[in-house]
Amino acid sequence: MGHYVPHTDDELARMLAFIGLTSLDELFDAVPQAMRLAGGLDLAPGLSEFETLDEMERLAGRNNACGPDLVCFAGAGAYDHEVPAAVKRLAFRSEFVTAYTPYQPEVAQGVLQTLFEYQTLIARLSGVEVANASLYDGASACVEAVNLAVAATGSQRVLLSQGVHPTWREVVRTFAQGTGHEIVEVPLANGVSDWSHGASDHSESAGAVVVQYPNHLGCIEDLAQARAVADRMGALLVVAFDPVAMGVLKTPGAYGADVVVGEGQPFGTPLSFGGPYLGLFACRMEHVRRLPGRLVGETVDTVGRRAYVTTLRTREQDIRREKASSNVCTNQTLIAVVCAIQLGWLGTGGLRELALRCARATRYTRESLLAIDGVQPAADAPVLREFAVRTPVPAETIVERMADEGFLAGVPLAEEYGGGLLVAATERRTKDEIDRYAGAFEKVIR
Repeated sequence: MGHYVPHTDDELARMLAFIGLTSLDELFDAVPQAMRLAGGLDLAPGLSEFETLDEMERLAGRNNACGPDLVCFAGAGAYDHEVPAAVKRLAFRSEFVTAYTPYQPEVAQGVLQTLFEYQTLIARLSGVEVANASLYDGASACVEAVNLAVAATGSQRVLLSQGVHPTWREVVRTFAQGTGHEIVEVPLANGVSDWSHGASDHSESAGAVVVQYPNHLGCIEDLAQARAVADRMGALLVVAFDPVAMGVLKTPGAYGADVVVGEGQPFGTPLSFGGPYLGLFACRMEHVRRLPGRLVGETVDTVGRRAYVTTLRTREQDIRREKASSNVCTNQTLIAVVCAIQLGWLGTGGLRELALRCARATRYTRESLLAIDGVQPAADAPVLREFAVRTPVPAETIVERMADEGFLAGVPLAEEYGGGLLVAATERRTKDEIDRYAGAFEKVIR
C-alpha cells in the first residue's frame, strides 16, 4: 500500500504534532469556509487494480476506431495512412526515445542527427531553404508563420484564405486578440480563394497572405496568383501545404512562398483521437533569425568528427526574451523522428507513388459518389486527395447512419462552406471498400 499512498496515518500524526496541530482540519483553518467544498466529493468507492482495468476496457470498447471498427473516409487534416512496421521498430530505438531536450549534444547525437535529417527532408518537401526541428501541430505552425511575417514586414494586416483549415484559422484569430493582428478573411469562389476580396484595395499593405495548398476542400489553389497578391501588398506569402501532395505537385517554394507550414501526421503517426501531431515549419534563409523553436545544425567536434548541435534557439529561457517573435521553446521530437524515418523509408519514388495512390483512390471515390442521384460536387476546381459534396440529407445524418454501416463517412462542413460532406481516400482504401462505401452511401441518403 505504501507504493500508492504517500503518507500513513502515523506519519501524518507525527507531522501535525511537529507543527503543533492535532488534525488536518486545523491545518486548513486558514481557508475561509466559503471557499471550502461542502459535503465532500461525490466519488464512487475505490476499485482494485484489475477492476479498474476492466472498467477502462469497457469504456474504451465504446469507441469505434478506424481500422478494426470503421473504414475511414474522413480527412480534414487527420488521415488514415499506412505506417510500415519498420518505421515503428526504428522510431522506438533507445537512441530516439531517451533524450527529450538535447541540451547536452555529447549524449544526444542520435536524436540530433535524426532531427537534422528531418529538417533537410522538410526543407526539400517545402522547397525553401531551412526548416526547424518541428512545432506542436499544423495550427500552431500557422500562427508562428503569421507572427514571423508580421515581425518581418511591420504590417499587422493578414489576408487569411477561407480555404485554410477552419480550426487553424480559429487559432490564428485567437492569437490575434492578444497580438493585435488584423485578420481579413478571403472567401472562396468555386472552391478556391477569391483574392479580389480583401486584396482589392491596392493602396493597402499587408504582413502576410495565407493560403492552403491543396485547400480545406481539397481544391488545388493557384499559388502564382497568391504570390502576385503578396507582392502587390508587400506581404510574405505563407503556404499551409499537404506534404503528401508534394509527391505530385510543385513545391510552395517553387511558387515563391516565404514561409511553408503543414501537419506532419500523415508520415508515421496513426490516428489517435487528436494527437500528438507534428507542426512542419520552413522558411527562406533570410528569415532564419526569426525561425520559431529550435534548429539543429551540423558541425565538427574537437577532433574533427562530424557532430550535431542545437544551432539556433530563437526563444529559450536564456536567449532573446522580450525581443523574440515567438515563445515556442521546444518541438515534437519523437513525432519528428517518426516522420523522418517514414520519409526516408519512402524516398522520392515512394512519396510519388503514395500521392498517386491517394489521388487515384480519391478520384474513384468522387466519381462513385457523384454517380448517385442527388449527390452534387461542392466545387468544380481540380482536387487531389480530398473533395466536398452536397447531399440531399444533412451531412451529420449521413455520418451517423454510415457509422452503423461500418464507415466513417467524412467530415461535415461548416455553413461558411455551404455545408456538405468532406471526403478523403488515402492509399489504404481498396476498390472493394470504395464500392461498399458508395453502396452504403446511396442507401443512407434515401
